[in-house]
Amino acid sequence: MKVYTCFPEGKTKALTMSYDDGRLQDERLVDIFNRNGIKGTFNLNYGLMEKDGNRIARERVRELYQGHEVATHCLTHPTIARCPLVEVAYEILEDRKGLEGLTGGLVRGHAYPNGSYSPEIKELFRQLGIAYGRVVEARADYELPKDPMEWHPTCHHNDPELMEKAAFFAAFGKRQYLKLMYVWGHSYEFDDRDNWGVMEEFCSYMGGRKDIWYATNIEIIDYMEAAGRLKFSGDNGMVYNPGAASVWLQIDDRAIVEVKGGATVSLLPA
Repeated sequence: MKVYTCFPEGKTKALTMSYDDGRLQDERLVDIFNRNGIKGTFNLNYGLMEKDGNRIARERVRELYQGHEVATHCLTHPTIARCPLVEVAYEILEDRKGLEGLTGGLVRGHAYPNGSYSPEIKELFRQLGIAYGRVVEARADYELPKDPMEWHPTCHHNDPELMEKAAFFAAFGKRQYLKLMYVWGHSYEFDDRDNWGVMEEFCSYMGGRKDIWYATNIEIIDYMEAAGRLKFSGDNGMVYNPGAASVWLQIDDRAIVEVKGGATVSLLPA
């Protein structure tokens, strides 16, 4: 008997988006995401919001990003690999605390400003409650992150092969793999290049598909951690979920099974 981990509802593909700096153009981008059922993670600099009129105002954050994820991008957007670790700790903690005050929830994700990080920074962020860190170097392997603190996106939205990559991902049908498409960028780039049509086309094409899980970065991290905590019997015939969230499994080619939080479930044929 083969048992495979699935994404929610038995899906094997996920799409996530990540956008930095919290500029005013996020208003239009969020609208595009919402119209197409796509979820995004928005990486904000709490310390710059009131200093720059081109950024989303603090009082607008909770309403605008409802249903999406707000993540850290450091307090003032420094190139942190050049900074003393004590300064890096201040930058991440003050950004977290400020954003948590605005959203009313936990903020546990991060995108490294200027793509700057180091092994020491990764470990520091882990100790300070950050669950993942997105880098800027793209890898079109459609894989889940091997190291969540060094999470590589699939591509930037200005990748000239964006729609080719989307078409490959949409058509991919091998259920023995879990595949993820991860697109990142800055919403102000659409104004700079006058190319909002790129995101309209991408989201219209990718949205509304029944075989894709539309998730934020932290939802993917939390789900895969929950899946990793499942406890299986020696013959794979039974599974216990010690967590609170449901996890879905595929059993051979015959069934998709939801293992609810706290439940012990038989995987054997009825």
